[in-house]
This record gives sequence, structure tokens and C-alpha cells, in this order.
Amino acid sequence: MGQSLPKEDLLIRMQRDLKRALSKNPGKVSWAMVIDVAKCVGCHACTIGCVAENKLPPGVVYRPVLEEEVGTYPNVRRRFLPRPCMHCMNPPCVKVCPVKATYKTEQGVTVVNYKRCIGCRYCLVACPYAARTSDFGEWYTQNTPELPGKLVGRKQAASGYENKPAAEYGKTWPDRGHGSPRGNARKCHFCLHRLAVGMLPMCVTTCIGRATFFGDRNDPEALISEQLASPRSYQLKAELGTQPSVFYLK
Repeated sequence: MGQSLPKEDLLIRMQRDLKRALSKNPGKVSWAMVIDVAKCVGCHACTIGCVAENKLPPGVVYRPVLEEEVGTYPNVRRRFLPRPCMHCMNPPCVKVCPVKATYKTEQGVTVVNYKRCIGCRYCLVACPYAARTSDFGEWYTQNTPELPGKLVGRKQAASGYENKPAAEYGKTWPDRGHGSPRGNARKCHFCLHRLAVGMLPMCVTTCIGRATFFGDRNDPEALISEQLASPRSYQLKAELGTQPSVFYLK
């Protein structure tokens, strides 16, 4: 027999967990994410949602979904693996940054100070998960013509997306033509700007299969704690000793 549907959407419970976490002393909160690969259908909704939320330019992706074909013909299938920043407790990227532009918050999130970053890309090389990308200042509308008398052109298209400042880290960054984060290393930051106002990360809310869980791992009543206790739980490349804060369910 099939399993009965849950009494409430898992997002509702995670929202309650988030509200409870935000009422605590920030130093006692440790954010973590769990991704159930058995539920992931490879729809890439999390990827697109993240791009839209953070106004990401060409070449910058915070949450790609990796695809792999497994099995032996004719019994083959596709397996999908969303791969955000792992927010390691022992992050190699922090150790190699020559200007200390990347560091960990007291809640365990690895972040980048765009104003301090010099774009050396050492952190991109050091990350064993390839979870960082570099912003080279490219535009989606770069080759879009601007013709007189037309309603759609580069200026019109860019004003609707690319010229709007992103809200990363709770700050208003300049448009694509000026300053940071152009030229910087960029990565997933667990949507800290959303957490600050009581909203779950965009990838969590856009997941159609409810395959992504998020919350305070220090809260034994939280849904995230139940997922972490599952015997299916594992970490990517755990043998490296990076201690990722993103876990997977087999």
C-alpha cells in the first residue's frame, strides 16, 4: 500500500522550525541542509529559483543539479544530485583566502565579503566540491540589439532583471556595470537575507518534490534533526574531513 500523505506540507513545519530558531541566541543556532536524492526528479526548479532570487549573471550558479546515468542496459536510470555550497565546518576555501574575504558566521554559514575579495580565485581551486564560481561581469543581454522604435531591446530587457540590485547578505549591491560582486568569487549563502526576515532559502521553497530540508541542527524537535538521524544520511567526500553542513539521504 502507498504511504498516506502528510497532514501538512513539510514547508509549514520547516517554517515553524525556522521561527523557533530565530527566537534563539544566534550563537546557539547551527544551520544545516538535507537533500533527499531519492525524491529529486531533476526538475532544476531549485537552480532557477536561486538564479532569480540572487540575480545571478551568466556563468554563476549557486545550486547546480548534477546528473548521472546508473545501471546496466537495459536497466538504466538517471540520478540527480543538487550540489550547493557544503558550508563545511572545516572549509578549505577559508584557509587559502589571502585577504580573509571568506569566513564562517557563528551559525556555521560560509560567506564571502565582496568588498574585500580580490578575485584571485584561490578558493575556487581549493573547494573539493567545485561549489564556487567567479563573476566575470557578463550580461545575458550582451548581444541583444537596441533598435529605435522597438519595445524590446537590450536596455529594456536588462532593466527588468540585470540592472536590479541583488539582495545578497541583506545588502543592496550596485547594478552589473559597477563594482561588487562583479569580479568576485560567488557561492551559495543559504539565502541569509531571507533567513533574516523569517523566510526559508529559495531552493527549499521551490523544490516540487520537497526533497530539500533546512533548519537548525541544534534543535532536536526540528524536521532537519529527524532527517539527520536517518540511517540514509551521508556527506559528500566525508573522508576529506571538511565536515559539510549539507547532508544527503540515499
